[in-house]
Amino acid sequence: MASEHSPQDQAAPGKPHPVIPRSIWVLGFVSLLMDVSSELIHSLLPVFMVTVIGASALTIGLIEGVAESTALIVKVFSGVLSDWWGRRKPLAVLGYGMGAASKPLFAIATSAGMVLAARFIDRIGKGVRGAPRDALIADLAPPAVRGAAFGLRQSLDTVGAFLGPLLAIVLMLAWANDFRAVFWVAAIPGFLAVALLFMGVREPDPPAGARRGNPVTMASLRQMSRPYWWVVAIGAAFTLARFSEAFLVLRALQGGVAAAYTPLVLIAMNVVYAASAYPIGRLADRMRRTPLLAAGMVLLIAANLVLAASDYWAWVGLGVALWGLHMGATQGLLATMVADTAPAELRGTAYGFFNLLSGVAMLFASAIAGLLWDQLGAPATFLASAGFAALALAGVWWRSRRTSSGRKHGE
Repeated sequence: MASEHSPQDQAAPGKPHPVIPRSIWVLGFVSLLMDVSSELIHSLLPVFMVTVIGASALTIGLIEGVAESTALIVKVFSGVLSDWWGRRKPLAVLGYGMGAASKPLFAIATSAGMVLAARFIDRIGKGVRGAPRDALIADLAPPAVRGAAFGLRQSLDTVGAFLGPLLAIVLMLAWANDFRAVFWVAAIPGFLAVALLFMGVREPDPPAGARRGNPVTMASLRQMSRPYWWVVAIGAAFTLARFSEAFLVLRALQGGVAAAYTPLVLIAMNVVYAASAYPIGRLADRMRRTPLLAAGMVLLIAANLVLAASDYWAWVGLGVALWGLHMGATQGLLATMVADTAPAELRGTAYGFFNLLSGVAMLFASAIAGLLWDQLGAPATFLASAGFAALALAGVWWRSRRTSSGRKHGE
């Protein structure tokens, strides 16, 4: 049975420490380009919907919840298919292609329904590519650098996530707040990402003699260890506490930040996220994962309490920075923990089920956030998120106590 952090995952004494393969670096730059494309739009989308289309916070919450949960739920099907087929890259290319093709739809949207359709196509693409891409990274990465590999991809992805909003600010100022013109530009890095993935990533050959069949059978699912299902459960609980970042942008707008400068919120968050994800991924290769996960949850609680306290720019900035730090501490770590605890031949399926439950939680989280924002105000939204994070933290603490007790009794 796979453990949380197996000793055999470390490089053997006297042998050189393995390096991160080139294809993982390429996947990181693919993620960077697609995030430039996506965040160029998403950093402006809440403000566009409020000021141009006239949508409410509840509408934004529902659109974001449906979009993000769709992406996570679709991952279960793409993950299963990648295990059954034994190929990851073609599904990743298809998913990135759908994401790139959705970008022009935002530029022509005139209603909340059209925005929802564009977000739906974009997030289906994310769902199609997500689990196969993560499984491909796990297939490519030597176990001793698996945490660093996921952290690297997450860091490069997040570099794109702050370059996109930065470009959005420049273009909004240059083009007098012309949202639609800015949205057209977003298609360019999206299609570049697809081309780089197609030409630059080589998928490893499947192991000799490997058998492929339907991975969604009782016999297959019984191969999933208890530690894996615990990671799935705690990931879903954590997602319930982490609603869409659109509400961070709305908090800044509420505090008086001009529309052209609201992408600064996501820039600040993603600078911290990008700077922390790779170092924390390397740290996760050298220590137990659970304490790091608990620390990330504490950071999320702190971020929500700060954001609930005031909409003054200094408080919002601190809350956004803490939010980015918690993302860096948890997102790559959870992906690594799935790889640690799932059988290699079922990794796509494992990421799929992990994201299925997280997707359901995301839908509820964003809907609850939007409803609380409209009915009780922004502080209630952030306090509710802090409460859900505290419940997830309690689950991690309980699991850690049980694991420690089992070791003392030789279990």
